[in-house]
Amino acid sequence: YALRRGALDTEGARAPKSVLTDLRRRAVGELVGRRSAGNRSIRRDDVLAAMRGRAPAVDATAPASWYVLTRTPAQLRAALEFAGRADPRPAMVYCDFEDVRGYGAAVAAARAAGMPIGLATLRVVKPGEDGLLKQVGECGPDAIVVRNLSAVAYYREHFPAMAMIGDHTLNVANDLSADWLRTMGLTRVVPSHDLNWSQLTAMLGRIDPAMFEQVIHQHMAMFHMEHCVFAATLSSGHDHRDCGRPCDRHRVELRDRAGQPHPLVPDVGCRNTLYNAAAQSAAEYLPRMRAMGLRHFRVELLRESADETRRLLGRYAELISGRQAPAAALRHLRVMNHMGVTPGTLDHE
Repeated sequence: YALRRGALDTEGARAPKSVLTDLRRRAVGELVGRRSAGNRSIRRDDVLAAMRGRAPAVDATAPASWYVLTRTPAQLRAALEFAGRADPRPAMVYCDFEDVRGYGAAVAAARAAGMPIGLATLRVVKPGEDGLLKQVGECGPDAIVVRNLSAVAYYREHFPAMAMIGDHTLNVANDLSADWLRTMGLTRVVPSHDLNWSQLTAMLGRIDPAMFEQVIHQHMAMFHMEHCVFAATLSSGHDHRDCGRPCDRHRVELRDRAGQPHPLVPDVGCRNTLYNAAAQSAAEYLPRMRAMGLRHFRVELLRESADETRRLLGRYAELISGRQAPAAALRHLRVMNHMGVTPGTLDHE
């Protein structure tokens, strides 16, 4: 097309500029009209209630089950030894090892002890890292602790019979997201660690509490980062290909302005997670959680030795069984943890 002196000329056909202006105005008007018609919405005040359905009946008398997350082979061995004489016995142990190559031996050890075992995935899975998910699935655990939606999709496709437990990194903060994950095949989910007590109780009042696994002891993960502090400070390399893996030989802690040492833990993807130095315990909330219908509880270890593992698990076994009151359990836990114990986000408003 060529525009000459206000007219459109194409192969001998000509149109005045006024005609083109009118066509453009009419076309824009019609497009605006069609867009407005397509964006019409119908307001329904009850749509959220319709999506949620009825609040479930709560069975506060169902027996409690508890689960132990270990992060080292020594902790796993101690947990399996403890489980052989514990009352109540943990329903399952989880492994969240730095290197997934240790998962095969972990599954074999749990099988020998007659204990169901779940294996945790990485927090972040990038394109091309499906091989790490495959390694976890091929170890044949009783369940997989999934930490991102890519893992959910992968195991649904490649290991459809595998039980999946959704970790807190899925950030389940309301009943609708929890129910959607249930439809995706997850057996249980951990509520988001961002929820305070009021928010947690509001969510549990709208969905069956039995599908949740509440963490009652942990060191909160403060952030997860791509940068590897181990490679940057303890080697002349850049990543696992040339760093010499100083993470196999060293422990690293980052101190804050108050001098508290926060543990830094690497994973097989060379990403680092920084954990809070002080442990969080929901011991004082346990009776209220049971009254609301929660029946699945998790204790997470971090850097505890074998002896510390046995003592910590023994304290929570006493608490969950009802043989020890929450106040007494908290006193013992504060003595056992050098940096103290806090109630965490549950105590926030």
